[in-house]
Amino acid sequence: MDKKKINIGKEELAYLDEGSGEVVVMIHGNMSSSIHYEPLISRIKDKYRCIVPDLRGFGDSSYNERFSSLEELAEDVNALTEKLNIDSYYLVGWSTGGGIGLVLCSKYPQKVKKFFSIEGAGLKGYPVYVKEDFKSTGKPYASKEDMATDPMQVGPMLQIFNKKDAVLMASVWDATIYTVNKPTKEQSDLWIAETLKQRNLVDLDWALATFNISEEFTPYGKGNGTIKNVVCPAAFTMGEKDVVVPDYMVLDNYNALKPNATLLPYDKCGHSPMVDCPDKLATDVVEFFSK
Repeated sequence: MDKKKINIGKEELAYLDEGSGEVVVMIHGNMSSSIHYEPLISRIKDKYRCIVPDLRGFGDSSYNERFSSLEELAEDVNALTEKLNIDSYYLVGWSTGGGIGLVLCSKYPQKVKKFFSIEGAGLKGYPVYVKEDFKSTGKPYASKEDMATDPMQVGPMLQIFNKKDAVLMASVWDATIYTVNKPTKEQSDLWIAETLKQRNLVDLDWALATFNISEEFTPYGKGNGTIKNVVCPAAFTMGEKDVVVPDYMVLDNYNALKPNATLLPYDKCGHSPMVDCPDKLATDVVEFFSK
């Protein structure tokens, strides 16, 4: 798979364009890129045209301007679809990409036909709180700069990225993402190389922590309530062995969008169904979009 590039204004996005048929836009998560979707793309590209961008500051896309919200990344994806003259599409979001997908569903209901969330981030964000003695206080960080010093979630990962330590990054993935099955060495080497291209970790972690499209409060503030604008059918996978996105986040999304939502519990599956159960994932995606 070869990436193409397109200018969307101040940024240039790299993206995959594979297969033919109705369009499926796929949004990757944190510490990843479009290439991590290869197991799903290869299984559905005979039925769909898969448009899969590297988000701003990930993979081979540019990072000319910093960002502070998932909404900004969603606007990048929308700009990409407009440049490609794609008026409507099916949408897939993995992990952080699930949160970005919810934004697209809420802002562009006329464009997103159906949304499939793979272990997607919750509508009230992914918390990063101030630590004392390496324990969470439940207090929000005041700024990105402060969050960058977080001793458990952000700081150690920044060091790995700064050193481009492929061995240590692979160990992080093995411990947190691949809790059931492991990719092949060839896959792992490629995906870790893609992961280490990320330049925006603090921006992304801040955007996740402050994300809130519910009508409720978190320590980072009140949500904007835009989840109510999501009208398309949505499906949410919930991996039994996922140690990254807890069940309650998936259930929050599902409950917020009932009765127009489908919950898909995945037994013996961690944060990456693309590795743990790729055939089942592809079958579920195709069945959901073709209903």
